[in-house]
Amino acid sequence: MRVITNRRLVEFSTKHRDSSEPLQAWRKLMEFGFFKNFSEVKTVFNSVDQVRDLYVFNICGNKYRLVAFLQFERQLCYIKAVLTHKDYDKDGWKK
Repeated sequence: MRVITNRRLVEFSTKHRDSSEPLQAWRKLMEFGFFKNFSEVKTVFNSVDQVRDLYVFNICGNKYRLVAFLQFERQLCYIKAVLTHKDYDKDGWKK
Protein backbone atom coordinates (compact mmCIF):
# COMPACT_ATOMS: atom_id res chain seq x y z
CA MET A 1 0.00 0.00 0.00
CA ARG A 2 1.39 3.39 -0.95
CA VAL A 3 1.61 5.87 1.96
CA ILE A 4 0.94 9.53 1.19
CA THR A 5 2.86 11.29 2.63
CA ASN A 6 5.88 10.47 4.76
CA ARG A 7 6.43 14.22 5.22
CA ARG A 8 3.68 14.34 7.87
CA LEU A 9 5.41 11.59 9.83
CA VAL A 10 8.77 13.33 9.67
CA GLU A 11 7.30 16.71 10.67
CA PHE A 12 5.52 15.21 13.67
CA SER A 13 8.60 13.29 14.80
CA THR A 14 10.73 16.46 14.82
CA LYS A 15 8.47 17.75 17.62
CA HIS A 16 7.99 14.36 19.28
CA ARG A 17 11.31 12.57 18.88
CA ASP A 18 10.20 9.34 20.54
CA SER A 19 7.65 8.86 17.75
CA SER A 20 10.17 8.68 14.89
CA GLU A 21 11.00 4.96 14.99
CA PRO A 22 7.43 3.76 15.68
CA LEU A 23 6.04 5.98 12.89
CA GLN A 24 8.60 4.73 10.38
CA ALA A 25 7.95 1.14 11.46
CA TRP A 26 4.21 1.75 10.89
CA ARG A 27 4.99 3.20 7.45
CA LYS A 28 7.08 0.19 6.45
CA LEU A 29 4.36 -2.25 7.51
CA MET A 30 1.80 -0.28 5.51
CA GLU A 31 4.03 -0.06 2.43
CA PHE A 32 4.85 -3.76 2.42
CA GLY A 33 1.27 -4.76 3.12
CA PHE A 34 -1.48 -5.51 0.65
CA PHE A 35 -4.78 -4.97 2.43
CA LYS A 36 -8.16 -5.77 0.90
CA ASN A 37 -10.29 -4.56 3.81
CA PHE A 38 -10.38 -3.39 7.42
CA SER A 39 -10.21 -6.94 8.73
CA GLU A 40 -6.86 -7.50 7.03
CA VAL A 41 -5.51 -4.20 8.41
CA LYS A 42 -6.66 -5.28 11.87
CA THR A 43 -4.64 -8.50 11.65
CA VAL A 44 -1.44 -6.46 11.28
CA PHE A 45 -2.41 -3.46 13.45
CA ASN A 46 -4.44 -4.96 16.28
CA SER A 47 -5.31 -1.61 17.88
CA VAL A 48 -6.58 0.15 14.74
CA ASP A 49 -10.11 1.55 14.88
CA GLN A 50 -12.41 2.51 12.04
CA VAL A 51 -14.18 5.84 12.54
CA ARG A 52 -16.58 6.44 9.65
CA ASP A 53 -14.30 6.46 6.58
CA LEU A 54 -11.09 7.03 8.57
CA TYR A 55 -8.73 4.64 10.33
CA VAL A 56 -7.10 5.54 13.64
CA PHE A 57 -3.83 3.83 14.54
CA ASN A 58 -2.25 3.88 17.99
CA ILE A 59 1.43 4.78 17.88
CA CYS A 60 3.92 4.48 20.77
CA GLY A 61 1.58 2.45 22.93
CA ASN A 62 -1.38 4.81 22.43
CA LYS A 63 0.67 7.93 23.22
CA TYR A 64 0.08 9.19 19.67
CA ARG A 65 -2.67 8.71 17.09
CA LEU A 66 -2.31 8.49 13.34
CA VAL A 67 -5.48 9.21 11.36
CA ALA A 68 -5.58 7.95 7.78
CA PHE A 69 -7.94 7.39 4.88
CA LEU A 70 -7.41 4.04 3.14
CA GLN A 71 -8.38 3.29 -0.44
CA PHE A 72 -8.22 -0.47 -0.63
CA GLU A 73 -9.00 -0.71 -4.35
CA ARG A 74 -6.07 1.56 -5.29
CA GLN A 75 -3.84 0.48 -2.37
CA LEU A 76 -3.41 4.06 -1.14
CA CYS A 77 -3.07 5.33 2.42
CA TYR A 78 -3.56 9.07 2.90
CA ILE A 79 -2.24 10.30 6.25
CA LYS A 80 -4.70 12.94 7.44
CA ALA A 81 -3.07 13.73 10.79
CA VAL A 82 -0.62 12.56 13.41
CA LEU A 83 -1.62 13.77 16.87
CA THR A 84 -0.82 13.36 20.51
CA HIS A 85 -3.54 11.47 22.33
CA LYS A 86 -4.50 14.72 24.09
CA ASP A 87 -4.83 16.60 20.78
CA TYR A 88 -6.76 13.71 19.28
CA ASP A 89 -9.30 13.91 22.11
CA LYS A 90 -9.46 17.71 21.87
CA ASP A 91 -10.03 17.74 18.11
CA GLY A 92 -12.95 15.34 18.45
CA TRP A 93 -11.94 12.96 15.62
CA LYS A 94 -14.50 10.43 16.84
CA LYS A 95 -17.45 12.82 16.83
